[in-house]
Amino acid sequence: MASESKAAIIAAIAGNTAIAITKLIAAAISGSSAMLSEAIHSLVDTGNGGLLLLGIERSKQRPDYSHPFGHGKELYFWSLIVGIMIFTGGGVVSIYEGIHHVIYPQPLESATLNYIVLAIAFVFESISWWFGWKAFRSIKGRQSVWQEIHTSKDPSSFMVVIEDTAALAGLVMAFFGVFLSHQLNNPRLDGVASIIIGAMLSLISIFLVYESKELLIGESMDKEDVRDIHTLAEKDKAVERVELARTMHFGPHEVLLALGVRFKEGLSGAEVRAAVQRLEKAIRAEFPDIKRIFFESVSLVDEGRKQARAK
Repeated sequence: MASESKAAIIAAIAGNTAIAITKLIAAAISGSSAMLSEAIHSLVDTGNGGLLLLGIERSKQRPDYSHPFGHGKELYFWSLIVGIMIFTGGGVVSIYEGIHHVIYPQPLESATLNYIVLAIAFVFESISWWFGWKAFRSIKGRQSVWQEIHTSKDPSSFMVVIEDTAALAGLVMAFFGVFLSHQLNNPRLDGVASIIIGAMLSLISIFLVYESKELLIGESMDKEDVRDIHTLAEKDKAVERVELARTMHFGPHEVLLALGVRFKEGLSGAEVRAAVQRLEKAIRAEFPDIKRIFFESVSLVDEGRKQARAK
């Protein structure tokens, strides 16, 4: 699954590079604001793909003295930067360019060239989108697309799909901007299309920044998984009940679990150690993404003594 996400990102980088160059040439010849916005969009997407690859590679670094839990959150950090880049490099610049074109309209020099470029770009973006969707679908499971994006702990799995979907929508908007400007002889409409593209990119970037922020500050496993951990631990013959189960993602497949367990009365130290080993083995078998488990044990005898002292 990780290899498919990486392949999707590489395909997106290659496609966006070729598309950006083509759009820039068309924008320079035709003077289309919407086409220039789309060229900027493709350039930003190319850089974003590189940042995601950087995040994937840096997240694989082994734990060290300064980072004892590893570097898994590198991916979350660079995903956050990608969201910011989409806002500043795509949304803000496109809105500015559109406003400038509305205030100072310039007639389109060659609408036909824009149509050809947009058609070629749509084909390449569709291919890139398919690679991204294929990688995303392999991990989506039975959840809806929205649920999977919201609960996913691997931003590289959905960012390519979102960026390429936005790119396809932007191409459609750019087409209508060029078409209406040409048919109605009103070049300001081309600027309006650029503003709409910029607004769309800004909204998408806010969403991506929010999702990356949630992961970066330490997001838990899904509620269903945490409940399953509770149930699994309480099945052990030595456990009276589970007081707490707290989890944190340090990467898409790197989870820390803090488990507070109340053991049954009268257990010896050796029996408690054996129970801990059983719990670790059972939890790791059921949830292989949990790499580190910390136990906090409370016996009924210890609690009774505390209550007696309090009285």
